[in-house]
Amino acid sequence: MQAADFFALPESLAPFAAHFPAELPPWAWLKRIGPALAAHRFDAPLPPRPPGVHVEGFVHLDPTVKLPPHATLIGPLWIGPRTEIRPGAYLRGNVIVGADCVLGNACEFKNALLMDRVQVPHFSYVGDSILGNGAHLGAGVVCSNLRLDQAEIEVDTGEGRVGTGLNKFGAIFGDAAEAGCNAVLMPGTLLGRRALVMPLTPFGGRLDDGAIARSRPTIQRLVRRD
Repeated sequence: MQAADFFALPESLAPFAAHFPAELPPWAWLKRIGPALAAHRFDAPLPPRPPGVHVEGFVHLDPTVKLPPHATLIGPLWIGPRTEIRPGAYLRGNVIVGADCVLGNACEFKNALLMDRVQVPHFSYVGDSILGNGAHLGAGVVCSNLRLDQAEIEVDTGEGRVGTGLNKFGAIFGDAAEAGCNAVLMPGTLLGRRALVMPLTPFGGRLDDGAIARSRPTIQRLVRRD
């Protein structure tokens, strides 16, 4: 299983291409986000920003980034062109974001790689995760990144389960993969290209390209009492 099976690094993230070889397993990229940022020269001046936007550490903001009245940006961070950061967003280190993305209101991001046109508009947690080009998270989606027993996270490759060497690993979204409102993704979730997790669905494991994961419907019968 290779990262190239899920996505291709876009041109907007070309400065980091050497750190993310396509032939590696996608979860191996998680270990490379920090080193990629550590090797980057943060020498461009920050654009003007509202007084309520707190910036700490090494942060790159493309001049076309749309900033909200208030947000917290803790570096190292690299935010690409035309990306919109909405009120209350909390970015807390080792985050790389491509072009034309939305980092939504009251959303939290840490150790994450977002490619182009990623939409995370409302109330989501994205930790130790990679979101491919055009990926979309509905309101309240959680990428759970730590097992309850804090053990090493394994993944289903389709040919068996393998260890990742990680005890923090959220989700991998292939290009155009989506999770509906209030879906919860278990640690080590792999979503193929255009895979879809329906709203209110807890899902863990691997979902093939174009497949759909649904919760089993529950039917409640109303009984009339005289």
